[in-house]
Amino acid sequence: MKISRRELLKITGFGIVALTALPRMAFAARNSVRGLRTGIQPGNKTRLVIETANRPSFNVSYPNNQLVITLTNTALNSNLSASLTSGALVRSVSQAQVGDSLQIIANLTQSISEIPKNQIMILEPNGDNDYRLVLDFVAGAAPATYTTNSATTTTAITAARKYVVVIDAGHGGKDPGCIGKGGTREKDIVLSVAKKLKTKLDANGFKTHLTRADDRYLKLAERASIAEKKKADLFISLHANANPSRKMKGFSIYTLSEKASDEEAKKLAEAENAADKIGVEGFTEFEENIRIALSSLQQHAVAEMSEEYATGCARAFKKSSIEQQPGPDVRHAPFAVLRSTVPGALLELGHLSNAAEEKLLKTSSHQDKLVAAIVKSVKNYNFEV
Repeated sequence: MKISRRELLKITGFGIVALTALPRMAFAARNSVRGLRTGIQPGNKTRLVIETANRPSFNVSYPNNQLVITLTNTALNSNLSASLTSGALVRSVSQAQVGDSLQIIANLTQSISEIPKNQIMILEPNGDNDYRLVLDFVAGAAPATYTTNSATTTTAITAARKYVVVIDAGHGGKDPGCIGKGGTREKDIVLSVAKKLKTKLDANGFKTHLTRADDRYLKLAERASIAEKKKADLFISLHANANPSRKMKGFSIYTLSEKASDEEAKKLAEAENAADKIGVEGFTEFEENIRIALSSLQQHAVAEMSEEYATGCARAFKKSSIEQQPGPDVRHAPFAVLRSTVPGALLELGHLSNAAEEKLLKTSSHQDKLVAAIVKSVKNYNFEV
């Protein structure tokens, strides 16, 4: 049975520390810490920056009056001293080697709550800086301290950390989406897959919501808004494709970008975004509000998390022997439905314009195969980052 990273807990002298599974690249060069520093951001936020030679893989935990960041496949740097800013919540920083992982222990002047994901980000190397893991936080009530001595405590941890996934069945109602030569409607295929996916994810311990559970029309802003209101950790929008070439087939996966990765991605985004033209009202106001809410750092964090999920999803599809449309594993385009603060991806499950794939997409067995691959991608996704 697969165990999520948050379930891999170990009691240490510093409290409960979440350990990751094996490093993403088992034979990758060992990482090293190049810098540790704190600062103060607007809103009286404390910023902790951990600079590393390679891109870090990490988990975060919150013992009493401490913030512990566990970096996998990383060695202790005994020559490094932290640069601390006066007035920040961090009073001291230490390092501890635990097997192949390195713990960065920030001792705090006050306890903090769990840091929201959009306040944790990885910045790419820039000028004189290497990779930077950045965490912004404020003082607040600390989460309860748990021990492994009680079965009820373990249950409490699991219940408190159930991840929320919003599943969006594209189109619906007066918008049928693509229609295959055999009359198969996209809105029906994706709703069937969405319902099956919800059942499977619920059974695997996730908390899921459907943007639509029946044949109704929703504007793109409403779909994105549901993910926001449900405080989703992940948003998955399901679609089926069409192509002028009847020979084209296979799945494709997309994330949000202001600029399309290729001409085909651009045309697909235009086609999907045109769904709003069926209704009367636009969603300019919602989009503007979302843009205001998204700081540049939040945009960077959401984009990185979306890319990570999409890449893992493509990998899961291919490992399940689901045929991929020729081209890159992940493409990018300005899909309106993905405009939110929630990481997500748009999955084109196949081509209804291809007669053979149209028949395949209608079968319960193939839909089950698609669902199993998506479930695997969600279970493998690192929700901690």
